[in-house]
Amino acid sequence: MADLLSTGVSGLLAAQLGLSTTGHNVSNVNTDGYSRQQVSFAARAPQPQGRYYVGTGVDTVAVQRAYSQHLSAALWSAASAQGRANAYQALTDQLNNQLSGSSNLQSSLDTFFGAVQDVANAPGDASARGVLLARAGALASTFRALSGQFDSLGGQVQRQLTDTVDSINSDSAAIAKLNERIRGSTGAQPSDLLDQRDALIKKLAGEVGISVVAQNDGTLSVFVGNGQALVTGTQSHPLATAQNAYDATRLEVIGKDDGTVLSGRIGGGTLGALLDFRSNVLDPAQNQLGRAALALADAFNAQHAQGVDLNGRLGGDFFAVAGPAVQASSANTGSATVSAGVVDVGALGDQDYLLAYDGSAWSLRDTSGAAVPMGGSGTAADPFIAGGLSFVVAGGAAAAGDSFRIQPTRNAASGIGVAITDPSRIAAAAPLTGSAAGGNTGTAGVGALTVADGGDPDLFTASSIVFSSTTSYSIDGGPAQTFTPGTPIVHNGWSLTLDGAPAAGDGFTVQANADARGDNANALKLGAVAELGVLDGGATSVGRAYGQLVGQVGTAGALADDDAKTQTAVFNQAMTAQQSVAGVNIDEEAANLVRFQQAYQASAQVISAANTVFNALLGAFKG
Repeated sequence: MADLLSTGVSGLLAAQLGLSTTGHNVSNVNTDGYSRQQVSFAARAPQPQGRYYVGTGVDTVAVQRAYSQHLSAALWSAASAQGRANAYQALTDQLNNQLSGSSNLQSSLDTFFGAVQDVANAPGDASARGVLLARAGALASTFRALSGQFDSLGGQVQRQLTDTVDSINSDSAAIAKLNERIRGSTGAQPSDLLDQRDALIKKLAGEVGISVVAQNDGTLSVFVGNGQALVTGTQSHPLATAQNAYDATRLEVIGKDDGTVLSGRIGGGTLGALLDFRSNVLDPAQNQLGRAALALADAFNAQHAQGVDLNGRLGGDFFAVAGPAVQASSANTGSATVSAGVVDVGALGDQDYLLAYDGSAWSLRDTSGAAVPMGGSGTAADPFIAGGLSFVVAGGAAAAGDSFRIQPTRNAASGIGVAITDPSRIAAAAPLTGSAAGGNTGTAGVGALTVADGGDPDLFTASSIVFSSTTSYSIDGGPAQTFTPGTPIVHNGWSLTLDGAPAAGDGFTVQANADARGDNANALKLGAVAELGVLDGGATSVGRAYGQLVGQVGTAGALADDDAKTQTAVFNQAMTAQQSVAGVNIDEEAANLVRFQQAYQASAQVISAANTVFNALLGAFKG
């Protein structure tokens, strides 16, 4: 009867453990990352009784969690992609909202050029001139406001970088501590600790793209980027932020242990989204905005310099704008300095450049790492020329490994302003007039008459051009000069291009504009700058450049929205698949409760029966 009692007790204890495990599952039905636990039973070894064996009860083999490494890995990967997609979407949405908000640059451009047209309609009206200066100030303010909003978003990215790195370090340290506890456990696996670790890894995956490697001792090693360790065994390896080598106001992500810069190697998760957005959307948007500001200032200033104001003086710069920024690497050991200037706005792109010295020669690469050919030798007399820019190396000697980052347009929008304050200084009139003599017999007429050198003291001196033949002319009785159709005649700081063919004896006169106060010739040309091709080799106007910026950011936002929806669906599918194995099913647990309760009661009956028989035997011996 002792065997019957032992058998009943084993069943009782097994059912009790089943009830406890089921209750644990029910209690954690809403616990994030919890995997349902299952009890495994096995029959005890039977005892031989002659020609047969008699069972001796049940043993509890293990309490294990329902788990699939493959499904968990798929869930972590989906969490990383979703974390990146959601963060990227939020950032691009903010940028789109800034471009479509109250500081709409296109409206400011339209209003400004409308005021230019009003001056062209009434060039001597002081009120119209005053409005033009006000509209110009508002346009410059809009450029600066948009640039400031971009800078603000960049500052937000910086703060999020720091916060995300701190969160990653906290999670990595927690995973390392759990690794230590799991490795120190003896015998059976600690299911709840394993679940806690998996939940932390899923959270970490949402913060940064990771790879996870299982070790033989039960620990998990976690890596980021191209093999940078976050967790190895019971040790965590924190990340950190550090100043960019070229810009102290810009943060980069580094490995805290060795200082390795990881910014270009991190993908996935919130951290990857922040770095990708900054490099691939925000930086190009800032450059594109600055490019539009630089194009406006360059084109408008160039045309303004072709006119004269109400006092008969040549127009100077209408807008003031910042030039290219040059940033020396903090690792430079040489004493050379580099300056940069714009030589061809039409050739400017929206990328930055890196000018590096290898000990014998300078080379230039763009932000993608592609080599950019340069002309010139880098001296003030013969600067390097590339991408619409000029570079002059001065100061002392450069050392091998020295480098400089050039940002051609990054600061243009933030620094644009109106250079004149007096409405009378608006150069609305043409400085010179050209006319053909009444007796000319050829077909030539006055075409373009422009200022080639505003500093020539004889610019406003009247000049007479007389053709001795169809291919020869003289100016003010001077020596004969060869005339080539289409080639301008240059003299006293002006440049005249004739339309048609002159005949022998034809004459032309160039003189100062006698009606500068009432003339609107240059104002009309200033208004035409709105549609003038300035960028991309003359194919893109200022307004169209801004439209490209809006389209570029809008496209990035639309792609981010689509990606967020896709990655959310993928994550939900991965979660469903993982939970189909590891999730707690209340109906199933309720059935298990009944099953184990009945087993418990039945085992109790076995014990009761054993006790009754045993008592009966004792009674028989007493009788």
